[in-house]
Amino acid sequence: MPTYDYRCDANDRIIEVTHRMSETITTWGELCGKAGLATGETNPETPVTRLATGGNVIKSVGIKSDFTPSCPTGSCCAGGMCGLN
Repeated sequence: MPTYDYRCDANDRIIEVTHRMSETITTWGELCGKAGLATGETNPETPVTRLATGGNVIKSVGIKSDFTPSCPTGSCCAGGMCGLN
């Protein structure tokens, strides 16, 4: 399942949670509930914003790929960057 980062402007916190792509989290209370955190002094109805960090897969076990490196050497370069292309 993908992970997402959310920011609350009211308390300046960024929280990472895992949820389905079809789910939407819009408030601090929903976010804290998903993360298993107490809302603290921040109003649970305070809006949160999903950051543009993408949905990162946290477990790749069982994922198969036919990926072929595009590097002319036939191997992957450090950090996914290749100066030979």
